[in-house]
Amino acid sequence: MTSAPGRIRKHSLVIAGHRTSVSLEAAFWDALREWAQERGMSVAALVAEVDAARGEANLSSALRVRLLEYFREKAAQIQ
Repeated sequence: MTSAPGRIRKHSLVIAGHRTSVSLEAAFWDALREWAQERGMSVAALVAEVDAARGEANLSSALRVRLLEYFREKAAQIQ
């Protein structure tokens, strides 16, 4: 895990053919990488999937909420 998990980091990604920047805390980037790896896909592809389903929500917020849902689901499977 990153040494400063609360530090905001900005990454540029190409989503649906358009370059965009996403700002998230380092801990969320770590979680996105973990989730993408588990699914056998790139972070950009995973972000594009969340982007396509987010509706009117801000992309950074949609990613945080979806990651929370994913890890809750994962924790429920362990119990």
